[in-house]
Amino acid sequence: MTERPPIQLGLKENLAQFSLLVGVNALVGGMIGQERAVLPLLAEQEFGLTGLTSALTFIIAFGLVKAAANFAAGTLCDRFGRKPVLLAGWIVGIPVPLLLIWAPTWSWVVFANALLGVNQGLSWSATVIMKIDLVGPKRRGLAMGFNEAAGYLAVAVTALLTGYIAERAGLRPEPFFLGLAYAGLGLGLSLLFVRETREFARLESASWQPQDPGASASLSTREVFMLTSFKDPALSACSQAGLVNNLNDGLAWGVFPIYFASQGLGVGQIGLLTAIYPAIWGLGQLFTGGLSDRVGRKWLIAGGMGVQAVAIAAIASTSAIWAWAAASALLGVGTAMVYPTLLAAIGDVAHPQWRASAVGVYRTWRDTGFAVGALVAGIIADAVSIEAAIWAVAGLTALSALVVALRMYETLRP
Repeated sequence: MTERPPIQLGLKENLAQFSLLVGVNALVGGMIGQERAVLPLLAEQEFGLTGLTSALTFIIAFGLVKAAANFAAGTLCDRFGRKPVLLAGWIVGIPVPLLLIWAPTWSWVVFANALLGVNQGLSWSATVIMKIDLVGPKRRGLAMGFNEAAGYLAVAVTALLTGYIAERAGLRPEPFFLGLAYAGLGLGLSLLFVRETREFARLESASWQPQDPGASASLSTREVFMLTSFKDPALSACSQAGLVNNLNDGLAWGVFPIYFASQGLGVGQIGLLTAIYPAIWGLGQLFTGGLSDRVGRKWLIAGGMGVQAVAIAAIASTSAIWAWAAASALLGVGTAMVYPTLLAAIGDVAHPQWRASAVGVYRTWRDTGFAVGALVAGIIADAVSIEAAIWAVAGLTALSALVVALRMYETLRP
């Protein structure tokens, strides 16, 4: 019987498994992409939801459930391994496109998005943690750049495809056939070819030098939560920036399509605009993730939040499709600066023994932003106007950039 070679940390040493996980995460992202251009319009045109707060209940449900699933995923990955969590996420995701196709009432759509939240929280968290395990500390930013690029390029491509499909074939059922294919392929690849990576974290743990010499390798779930959320300046600054970043994404997902439709754009044009932002975001991360390994994490995060604030304000203050396209691209640039860098910073600070739990806590705060963004934007839009809601989110994003600049320390090790 041939012995399995000893494990080694590194991107080159684990390229085949790393590449497979990149592909799996692209399928995870595609599960969200099937909704981006279509579901806000479905709320208005098929289910007659005229109040924006009511129409955005699907994002609120998604965000709250995904946040809880992220927290559970981190703890479960530390306790039982990464692969079982990945598989559980795919199993829960399979019914989502079927529910969206058959939904007779809006409550079915909300339930489908709760299941989607579980799928994303478990499966995306597992792929993030597995890549961090495989590459070790030296290429962490690059690894997160590839991971998030794959996921959000898939969001963009699927949003574009579903927008065009919906324009030609209607809002249901054809746009959601892509989701069925993604779920089946993702489950099959994860079951047959993905390998467990927890042993790589154990290997790194043997030589780990914490940034805080008094840091413990053994922390309870409560201790990890408090450290990541409030006590450590870098971890807590990343957590609030992640929340605000996904607050922006909730706005782009739920409000921008309705806003563009109110300005007279068709479904195909809306699909194009909703694809530009995640496309630039996804492609940009191929560069920004590795860049953070060279120049550091803090100022990429602070600068990226500032760029997002400017882009969101530009969408509210312009009225031409070319200007919205340029602002959407700028929003993608700012998000690309932030997204993989935040995950890399969490990996820099957290001990390998409780890193998965820290990633889970961070992703809990980050994805709570979906619900907060949908709720805040919906309430302001219904009470004042959609433009006022967009301006309010721009202000919150600028404030988040200031918090990072003042509170966070640089986490990249020399």
